[in-house]
Amino acid sequence: MIRKFYLTLPLFLFFTACQNKSDIYVENTLYKTKPLVLEKEATLEYEPIINPKEYKELLEEDDTLSKNDAIDMNKQFMDFYNEWKHVKYRFGGNSKKGIDCSAFTQRIYKEKFDIKIPRSTRTQVKVGTEVAKSELELGDLIFFKTGKVDRHVGVYMGNGDFMHASIKGVKFSKVDKPFYKKTYWTSRRIID
Repeated sequence: MIRKFYLTLPLFLFFTACQNKSDIYVENTLYKTKPLVLEKEATLEYEPIINPKEYKELLEEDDTLSKNDAIDMNKQFMDFYNEWKHVKYRFGGNSKKGIDCSAFTQRIYKEKFDIKIPRSTRTQVKVGTEVAKSELELGDLIFFKTGKVDRHVGVYMGNGDFMHASIKGVKFSKVDKPFYKKTYWTSRRIID
């Protein structure tokens, strides 16, 4: 008996599924229902979740957020620069009595963004993501080979400027200045 039921049930479902939609009904020994009549042919229509105008507004809003983030980041870098701008260069230095380039970049990221980067230029060049010189953004580390073994690092500030602890102290310089253009090595993105 059970075997017949399992054999006839799929056949019953198959044949009832093939009936006209207006004739659909369920019949069982326990209850009977009236036929289910569908008023309209059921179709799926594509309705965008967001219209083009809303999409454009979202893009503009996202761009505004990015600009605000950049403004805030720029403010953080400039605040740090203003605290350190009269500090002289000192090889191995890490205080306002004197600071070198890698200590300067290390302190910026730690104090302003709570990001730990290594102490030396040779180890800083291994962190983050490599960035092409043509794709530099605010906050990228920019590296130079200034001698056979000497390396130098600064923070790109946009518009071709970078901030660093140079032999003349903490200052801004142009990336395309002949000396830096000639000694440019690589750039790394620390903040995404």
